[in-house]
Amino acid sequence: MNQQGCLEVRQMDDSRPIFLQISEKIENDILEMRLPEESQVPSTNQFAALYQINPATAAKGVNVLVDEGILYKKRGIGMFVAEGAREKLMEKRREHFYEQYVVALLQEAKKLGISVEQVTAMISKGAGDR
Repeated sequence: MNQQGCLEVRQMDDSRPIFLQISEKIENDILEMRLPEESQVPSTNQFAALYQINPATAAKGVNVLVDEGILYKKRGIGMFVAEGAREKLMEKRREHFYEQYVVALLQEAKKLGISVEQVTAMISKGAGDR
């Protein structure tokens, strides 16, 4: 729908709030550089029409990113990706990755008596399979 074509229809996940899915979609488009810094983000009405949701729900998802400094509003024009947004998002996602995957991995390894060195070897082996 916009010049980068970042609005592609994806099925919404019923297990998570829609507004969070909207903000995550925008985050992913920024991280994957489909929405570069200073580019315009699709409007809440575009998101609402695409996903057949209330515009207020779409706005809530956009506002999450405004509150985080990822997006900013140009009065009368729309929402835009802030300078430095991609780096902020990468740092946020790295921290989330660490908490969700690394900490959990090490906790489970400890329960199973697997050393950090063994975990590292397993990861290296897995990376070699790719």
